[in-house]
Amino acid sequence: MTHDPESRRVALVVDDDPNSLMMVSEALETAGISAMVARDGEAALRLAPRLAPDVILLDAVMPGIDGFETCRRLKAQPGGCAAPVIFMTGLSASEHLVEGLAAGGVDYVTKPLNIEELLARLSVHLLTAQRLASAQRALDTQGRSVAAYDAEGGALIWSSPQARALLAAAPVPWLGPELAARGELLGWLRAQSLRPLSQASRLASEALEVSYLGKGAAGEVLIALHSRRGPAREQILSERFGLTEREGEVLFWVTQGKTNADIGGILGLSGRTVNKHLEQIFQKMGVDNRTSAAVMADRVFHGI
Repeated sequence: MTHDPESRRVALVVDDDPNSLMMVSEALETAGISAMVARDGEAALRLAPRLAPDVILLDAVMPGIDGFETCRRLKAQPGGCAAPVIFMTGLSASEHLVEGLAAGGVDYVTKPLNIEELLARLSVHLLTAQRLASAQRALDTQGRSVAAYDAEGGALIWSSPQARALLAAAPVPWLGPELAARGELLGWLRAQSLRPLSQASRLASEALEVSYLGKGAAGEVLIALHSRRGPAREQILSERFGLTEREGEVLFWVTQGKTNADIGGILGLSGRTVNKHLEQIFQKMGVDNRTSAAVMADRVFHGI
């Protein structure tokens, strides 16, 4: 079960207290937000992938899997759960707030709930999530599969729809977000976050290849994902535009937003050599600047 992103917003409310569930659900419905409920963490983990909620209101203290662990597992599901998680709990100590944020939550409201405050906070996070989703869909329309990871813990923070699909289908454990913190990906993410773009590397498996794009505003590591089921992207560019193998590599890194200095560092070339390759690339593609070349290359990749 999924919903149209332009239709009525959907909230998943998770709480073992039926009175709390009823109160919050009624307030959400009155505010024009459809409320779906779960009585425990296990039910939430089953519901969330099918429901694709816009926001999750999660009680921190529940029998069985508590809210913090539920949040961690939600965020670690294949493709990642993009919905912002707001914790609802009677716990108010600062260490509980820190634990909730570390688990992947974006906000925290204490019980007994102030419904007006809850709706106000929820509205802010829904708007932020909507803007982020729009930006992610824009990446997809450009044929880009981009994801953001926490360099410290390896948690998947967000991903564009195409990237989520690639991650969900990845058969290799180090690239699955649920194992990122324990696998090869974490070490690679940390290494990339500590080096300049000119020294960036790529990480590949039989199915996927990831390349480092830089850091986001909050310090998250941004990566681009590419399917390896078929010819390498450099090879595709070389064949499409009649380029040499090296020219295909240079053009690929141009599409990744790298400067000439970055490309030289990545490929082990001098700046002068990169310039000469670009001159040949522009001539063969019939363009006169790197922006036009990148746009033409991106059109080739659209839908790959």
